[in-house]
Amino acid sequence: MNAKLKYATILSLAIAGNAFAEGDFALTGNVQTQGTKAMYDNGTDDNLDGFWFRGNFGGAYKSDDFDGQITIRMYGANFGNTVEVGSDKTSKIDKIQADIYWGNYKWALGDDKLNLKLGHWKTDWSHAGNFGTYVDAKLGTRGFLARDYAHDAFELGWGHDFSQLSVMLGAGDGKFDTGYLRAEEELNFTKAFNLGIAYRVNAIDPIANTAVLTHRITAKASYTILPNLSVYGEAAAIVTGKDDKLATADNAVAPEYAQDTKYYPFYVGVEIPTAKVLDNLYAEVEYIKDREDFQKDADDLAWTLGLVKKLGTRTKAQFNLYNEKKISDLAAGLRITTTIK
Repeated sequence: MNAKLKYATILSLAIAGNAFAEGDFALTGNVQTQGTKAMYDNGTDDNLDGFWFRGNFGGAYKSDDFDGQITIRMYGANFGNTVEVGSDKTSKIDKIQADIYWGNYKWALGDDKLNLKLGHWKTDWSHAGNFGTYVDAKLGTRGFLARDYAHDAFELGWGHDFSQLSVMLGAGDGKFDTGYLRAEEELNFTKAFNLGIAYRVNAIDPIANTAVLTHRITAKASYTILPNLSVYGEAAAIVTGKDDKLATADNAVAPEYAQDTKYYPFYVGVEIPTAKVLDNLYAEVEYIKDREDFQKDADDLAWTLGLVKKLGTRTKAQFNLYNEKKISDLAAGLRITTTIK
């Protein structure tokens, strides 16, 4: 059992133990399937470009002074998981991994709310499925529902009225020799209007290593005009420094982006009402100048059209049309999620 899975198992037992005290504990789980297909000639003879089944199960605990969640993810042996047996690297195995595991301690001080969160969790930063999250995910990440990002981190939070400030210290490796500082301010002025601002810098890298800093500043906003009619977007500045010592230093940390580079990505989206035919319909456009720095021959402009429909009380289907490298390279993705809790 790997270290992450051990930690997740211990945390799940702690959460389950708290369920017998004050608070609410619930088992969680779902099964998912996803397939993607290029609708143009991409040089392959495969029926689908990507396909998998997976299962997720775990538990969530919530109380006045502590929250916690654990999710274990499982893939079958037929979906690309191999193990080395002697010189044979093709033996297929089931893959079980710790997907999410975190604990969040909470204190109320008058009108202020403080919290300390630790573990491994995903940031729900972007309103989009395919774009955004520039404060975390690398710009080269492309594809259907591929912009989520997971943190191994400690986080301090301070909430007051409509403001929620969070400061995170993220670990890059098991010795904390690499990592980052991340600060985020979430402003929920009304139920209809949301604004978020975040800053991230790899501040731990230069402490014990030779490294250059990458500063990421990003802002997002969303405004709901009517139910299922909203506009939203995100813009960022990503700036990486330069140090000639990186080429020769034994303890050099490779920067995530090339030295002495600047990128200013943004995307805009609109959700469109469909008179309840669909649960959600949205269209998004993203622009990243010099996108081919991350994906060879890719256009700077990208787009996606997403359709979401609930199928009964437990199942949701999401279908996206989107472009791959070229704006005319049409691809499609479908994910079906059924809750089994």
